[in-house]
Amino acid sequence: MTGRPVLLVTGGSRGIGAAVCRLAARQGWNVAVNYAANRAAADAVVAEVRAEGGGAIAIQGDVGNAQDIAAMFEAVDRHFGQLDGLVNNAGIVDAPQRVDEMSVERLERMMRINVTGSILCASEAVRRMSSKHGGKGGSIVNISSMAAVLGSASQYVDYAASKAAIDTFTIGLSREVATEGVRVNAIRPGVIDTDIHASGGLPNRARDMASSIPMQRSGTAEEIADAVLYLLSPTASYITGAILNVSGGR
Repeated sequence: MTGRPVLLVTGGSRGIGAAVCRLAARQGWNVAVNYAANRAAADAVVAEVRAEGGGAIAIQGDVGNAQDIAAMFEAVDRHFGQLDGLVNNAGIVDAPQRVDEMSVERLERMMRINVTGSILCASEAVRRMSSKHGGKGGSIVNISSMAAVLGSASQYVDYAASKAAIDTFTIGLSREVATEGVRVNAIRPGVIDTDIHASGGLPNRARDMASSIPMQRSGTAEEIADAVLYLLSPTASYITGAILNVSGGR
């Protein structure tokens, strides 16, 4: 476990986050698996990481809560003593609604978790990885969405807007820390077959939308993980401020 780089994955207990944790372990990372509520799921991912020879811990924390975010990074400091990568994956969708039906409470929750939480997590990571703060460099990968480009009309325009904010944040932060050893990039997944659709009230969305995708199928969490690990890796050493569509052509 010693000598391995350390990766924190928010929302690492399921879906894309869990796939990233598993692949990271196979590629030589130690992994901090953040989860909001499902400790059993996070523990299962931790066990998979350890089976691949990596060190791993599960860290409970709501990325919509600033105190939880601070505590999450402090836990990484205590356990691993370093941080080399962050995947800003945790996020939410809500039930399909028109914009003129959305409540203030819904909008505030969406932006607090998907936007403010991701920015605060990146801020904590920069404080640990940037040469300006005595760090040795690192990589941040933000998980955006093709919704940022397509708008998700009559489904969840608020979610699309939150991911468009992540795109802009990715570009701005990447330029801010480009001379400090920190690379910042993003992935825009398309329709990916994970349980996030069920949490938004559309459990069959991936299957139902397959015919509208140029490749005629939804993607998998593992396909997103492949792209994430590429951007985290030294192979992508000259890539920063990039937003990669992993969407089957959608």
